Amino acid sequence: MMSLACLFVVSCTAIDHSQSPILDQQASWALLPILNYTETPQAGRRAESITSALLHSRGLQQVQQYPSNLQDGASVLGSDHQLYDSALAWAKKQNIRYGITGTVDEWRYKVGIDGEPAVGVSLRLIDLKTDQVVWSAVGGQTGWSREAVSAVAQKLIKRLLDEVTLS
Repeated sequence: MMSLACLFVVSCTAIDHSQSPILDQQASWALLPILNYTETPQAGRRAESITSALLHSRGLQQVQQYPSNLQDGASVLGSDHQLYDSALAWAKKQNIRYGITGTVDEWRYKVGIDGEPAVGVSLRLIDLKTDQVVWSAVGGQTGWSREAVSAVAQKLIKRLLDEVTLS
């Protein structure tokens, strides 16, 4: 009976991640573009905002975001990849150690009577000194019908970032 009750308390979530090395919390970090692969405008930017706030809440004080002038023309089809390349070059020029990026693969309310929010996100952490991906995670989560998509996204991104080991 208890397991049945627990089933109804939790929203549906699926997460996979790589093993995280121990990362220096005092190192400089850059929030790189999170690419939007959905039909929802600005979903990548929304995920960036949530990711930035959650990184700060984890105690990372040296998280820089790529300059806003790199976003000029980012609404043109295919330009997200150009934005990513420009932001990556900027971060390396600034001698930033780690860059976090990713994709938004789902950001919507499902069709139907309940209209549950659904979010899918992948994140990658890159050591900018070696160009190696040192950690990655992917997850999808749905919420309840009256829950905001942003709230579901925040819960999912937090669960993904909780897998990063900081020293």
